[in-house]
Amino acid sequence: MADAQAEGLNPSDLEEGSERPARRLWSLALFGSLAAAYGAFAAILARFLFPARDESREWQFVAELGRLPEGGSLTYVTPAGATVAVARRAHGEQPESFIALSSTCPHLGCQVHWEPQNGRFFCPCHNGTFDPTGKAISGPPAEAGQSLPRYELKVESGSLYIKVPTVALAQGSEPGQGRLLESLAEPRGPGHDPCLSRLARLEPTDRAEGEA
Repeated sequence: MADAQAEGLNPSDLEEGSERPARRLWSLALFGSLAAAYGAFAAILARFLFPARDESREWQFVAELGRLPEGGSLTYVTPAGATVAVARRAHGEQPESFIALSSTCPHLGCQVHWEPQNGRFFCPCHNGTFDPTGKAISGPPAEAGQSLPRYELKVESGSLYIKVPTVALAQGSEPGQGRLLESLAEPRGPGHDPCLSRLARLEPTDRAEGEA
């Protein structure tokens, strides 16, 4: 200290200078802890707001080809509960002879159906129409640029299969199975709302023998 005084230095300045590195390290450690805490909180919040979705898909049996004549259609329910309109557009047995689109209109959620005479899918709620690829071509869905999601199909051993997202009832359990719905002879004209039909109360049909 005598040397410091001889050199004209204040002892308190020396003590403060020796404390600065310790303060800097403490500040860096505090900043790092806060950053880690905020990062963990942001990760938890993101997981809550945007939960991970299981996109696993598998092929499931729809029907034997003989059950779906040319121009005919069936309503299939995926394991997740989504309804799909499956139609046979041509007589051939290639996958291209069939089409599977979501039967839920993206406008207000009404049920669309296949019109073989017009080669289109039609929503009678507000006269929305869709081409065989699912693209809206008239009505409110076309004005909004909406479309019907399409499902992949394949034909094996005289049976039709659809590729759909699978849903397990519990972790580690087997994925659920889709099912067909019986069709009803209900009115299908402009102004009729299929959302109010008995579709939701239908019982699943018996699967054809030899179902995979």
